[in-house]
Amino acid sequence: ISETLALHKGMRGPQARARCVELLELVGIPSPEERLTSYPHQLSGGQKQRVMIAMALANEPDLLIADEPTTALDVTVQKQVLELLKDLQHKLGMAILLITHDLSIVRRYADHVVVMEQGQLIEEAPTAQLFKAPQHAYTRSLLDAEPPASPSGTMVDNRSLLDVSNLDVRFVTRKSLFGRPQSWFQAVDDVSFSLTEGETLGIVGESGSGKTTIGHALLKLTSSRGSIRLSGEELGQLDQKQFRPWRSRIQIVFQDPFGSLSPRMSVAEIVREGLEIHVPATPEEQDRRVIQALTDVGLDPLARHRYPHEFSGGQRQRIAIARALVLQPELIILDEPTSALDRTVQKQVINLLRDLQDKYGLSYVFISHDLAVVRALSHKLLVLKDGRVVEYGDAAEIFNTPKHDYTRELLGAALFYSQ
Repeated sequence: ISETLALHKGMRGPQARARCVELLELVGIPSPEERLTSYPHQLSGGQKQRVMIAMALANEPDLLIADEPTTALDVTVQKQVLELLKDLQHKLGMAILLITHDLSIVRRYADHVVVMEQGQLIEEAPTAQLFKAPQHAYTRSLLDAEPPASPSGTMVDNRSLLDVSNLDVRFVTRKSLFGRPQSWFQAVDDVSFSLTEGETLGIVGESGSGKTTIGHALLKLTSSRGSIRLSGEELGQLDQKQFRPWRSRIQIVFQDPFGSLSPRMSVAEIVREGLEIHVPATPEEQDRRVIQALTDVGLDPLARHRYPHEFSGGQRQRIAIARALVLQPELIILDEPTSALDRTVQKQVINLLRDLQDKYGLSYVFISHDLAVVRALSHKLLVLKDGRVVEYGDAAEIFNTPKHDYTRELLGAALFYSQ
């Protein structure tokens, strides 16, 4: 942050440091004095985005181009950041060019809207007029692309699939000269939940609350303590070699459809890779399963010899889902699978996930900060704050009558756009 201050305002030393702390406070970074010495890899995705916004605001620009500025942020921080941009706009007379696929943000913050499709401007109007009476069919399809209001899927005789008890994850923050840990950051603190077959558990909370860390702990990509039981078998204490046979039963779909697929591999190679590791089968059988997985996610199997860069974001996410699905897992961890997609594609992916759940009886752990999407998919809801569970139970009940103040704050931040 201080680099741009030094280049454009000549600020250095204590003056630049004080301005950096002020900017980090403005964009909602906790403990800004301590965070000044942190590196990007030590921050959550949402915290990185906040630092980027602080950099952009450092010199109080006349025009701020905000390209999806809140995509990686949870709803409470979205509200803080957008209100901050709005306040700064009034204070500085700053113009904002807001580029986003989130129509609720457009409706709340934009004065004028331009709708684009495949590089063409197809509609332009004042915000209120466009939302009230859209003229173009594509604009109407965007406005109609809200996620469904409730989940589908039927539990299979309420048989328990996943039981997690007293899960703890902590990261070493400082070591002694001899490499001994001296201090820790508690990322997940005494978290317990369960999941039945054919059910979806939504996990929500602010950036840095431990959502993704729980997913990584379930896959043993992160060391943890506590009990993780799948179909009654204890997995928590298994080492990597012992856990390997279980990996085909638990799969993950990552947030970024552009970064999670190797550009050097064809779609067939990407989807087949798990089969080559976990399923002894002939090449013909592997190819049959690849074709079936691509068909299940609504992609043309003839496209399996193409490469990821030839597909759109939504199609890439379908490829990632096919990669998880090809191993016929019982549990799929969905880590922000729709956050990088526009609303129309989000709706397609949500409907796809619901259809696959109904067809195969899949269970999902759905990690997201988009509460509208969580509501559309989740039967149960786990609300996290600072690594601890603040509310857990039936999703519909929590959405309708939240008991904890923090849950009410989250829901209020998600719904304020429509006010």
